[in-house]
Amino acid sequence: MKWTLLLVCVAGSLGCGKSDETPLSKIDLSGIEQGSGEPGIGRSVDGFPLRIGGRDFADGVGTHAGSTMLLDLGGRGIRFRAWVGVDDEVGGKGSVEFSVWTDGRQVWSSGLMKGGEEAKQVDVDLAGVKQLALIADSGPDDAEYDHADWADAVIVHDGAPPEIAEPEPEEVVVLTPKPGPEPRLTGPRVFGARPGNPFLHRLTATGERPLIFAADGLPPGIMLDPNSGMLTGSLTKNGQWEVTVRARNGRGIDERTLNIKGGDRISLTPPMGWNSWNCFAGAVTDEHIRAAAKAMAECGLADHGWSYINIDDYWQVKPAARDDASLQGPERDDEGRILPNSRFPDMKGLTDYVHGLGLKIGIYTSPGPLTCGGCVGSFDHEWLDAQSYAEWGFDYLKHDWCSYRADMEGKRKSKAPVVGEFAGLDASKVRLMVPYAVMRAALDGQKRDIVYSMCQYGMGEVSEWGGRVGGNCWRTTEDIVDTWTSMSEIGFGQAGLEKFAGPGRWNDPDMLVVGRVGWGPELHPTRLTPNEQYSHISLWCLLSAPLLIGCDLTQLDEFTVGLLTNDEVLEVNQDALGKQAARVKRDGFREVWSKPMDDGSVAVGLFNRGPFAATVSIGLEELGVKGEAGARDLWRQEDLGVVEGELSFEIPRHGCVLVRVGPGRAAGN
Repeated sequence: MKWTLLLVCVAGSLGCGKSDETPLSKIDLSGIEQGSGEPGIGRSVDGFPLRIGGRDFADGVGTHAGSTMLLDLGGRGIRFRAWVGVDDEVGGKGSVEFSVWTDGRQVWSSGLMKGGEEAKQVDVDLAGVKQLALIADSGPDDAEYDHADWADAVIVHDGAPPEIAEPEPEEVVVLTPKPGPEPRLTGPRVFGARPGNPFLHRLTATGERPLIFAADGLPPGIMLDPNSGMLTGSLTKNGQWEVTVRARNGRGIDERTLNIKGGDRISLTPPMGWNSWNCFAGAVTDEHIRAAAKAMAECGLADHGWSYINIDDYWQVKPAARDDASLQGPERDDEGRILPNSRFPDMKGLTDYVHGLGLKIGIYTSPGPLTCGGCVGSFDHEWLDAQSYAEWGFDYLKHDWCSYRADMEGKRKSKAPVVGEFAGLDASKVRLMVPYAVMRAALDGQKRDIVYSMCQYGMGEVSEWGGRVGGNCWRTTEDIVDTWTSMSEIGFGQAGLEKFAGPGRWNDPDMLVVGRVGWGPELHPTRLTPNEQYSHISLWCLLSAPLLIGCDLTQLDEFTVGLLTNDEVLEVNQDALGKQAARVKRDGFREVWSKPMDDGSVAVGLFNRGPFAATVSIGLEELGVKGEAGARDLWRQEDLGVVEGELSFEIPRHGCVLVRVGPGRAAGN
């Protein structure tokens, strides 16, 4: 490697003498975090010459925000110089905030820069600095266009050149206490069902087995199996019933109220379960689904309220699958009813098996002629497909946009009705709404409660109208992957959507990427660190997001089980009030989110998104809590005592603290 020698004299540095100037592009940057793709060395992130605000640059590094470059200087640094901005390749779109941090302290910020703006110059003193962090944070608009350039970037140093720094390894600590032998009821405190349809809900509890369940005040038509806790039957009318439920074993008894609501609205708390895509993707089989259901029942997840086992893509025939006989075969029967591929020989038998374990089961399709994986979709067959799903016994449907196009509606042969009135809405949004309204009408024609999950990646501000076309939840984002950048940008990007969520209508930031994942038969441990995984679960619970596990349930380790079985954390997600958390404070990489709870308390998440440990604080009055209040650490299930004035915690990089505060808060209440 060739270095250019400079003669410099910098006040406060190592003094006058020979120094080296290392271009940022000459450092091995393979370990940096960034939003997508790979860093561009001497080029933009898309591989073009660097150009900012009409000005060309000969050298530098192009990244995709959010990106973090953490460099070890070892106290040998003298100066960092660069020009920054959004690359012109995005055509004036995008917005990025660049910042420079030295030893955990921010020393320079560009402010929010938008595409097309002139480059800004960076010139930072590095005397005595051990670690340098160069961060490009996405702005509030679509992160797809946040192509962030560090142009003509150089580090002036004395001695050995800088190297990419690896974060300190984190200790794997299971914070969730193990359940005691005494019975403790878990799961949601409210459940909705449509009268006349099969009623399926399981009372869940932890504690030494056997457990015996009891209930007083059940609605007419509903029966309880005292050994399994299963509530079955059918509601005979609309109404609301305050049911006293109990779980008993030889160690004691636990009692609480379950509010059963009969009416048009279901999914009164966010769905909790598992989806096949993030581990098995296109390799999924009937055996995988049965194994996942068995694991959920036997490993204890089901005792904490986890209930759905959802098949994603590739259960159908794939017309173009020339080399895979398991995906070939007739697509539909003579009456137009969809047929599974040979990997799923008995759909009714599969749903019966899952229901027999006290769980529910979901299925997947597309409003277009093909699914994302190229399998048979539901276009022009919505009514027949919904009928098949109901007859097979499915409880959940994911409807994934993929091959649908608005111009297909003119080719529709079926008479499927479209529900809802769209008058006054922009035509571009109506085109997005129509296919989902068609399937909603088809589902409404079946005698079965089927949770309706709309997957169209947040197009057209879907949060504003997802409930209007009958969605129970709707994706607000592109697919998640198991990196800090992906998870954090998606999760923290939900700010502002809270006004559109509520019981039966949930914003969906995609699935959980903990445990062993892989999107196919080859799996790997999630790339999220332990602290990042605690932040992931905490944020999704605060967001009242659907909780769909994406890993292989047959390979759960103790840490992942702890993440997924903390009842006090899960209660934040399953709270009967159904409010989504809002961001109440943002100070650089420090963020605080709060969620009002049904009992009058507030669930609070304090997050450190930065690359260094930081103190995160929030005043009680900013949370709407007046005077002193009790606080409880939900992950550790420990009381923190009475808090006055503010909450304040030292939080590691990418970590969080999740607490519940309110007047009179007591242990576990």
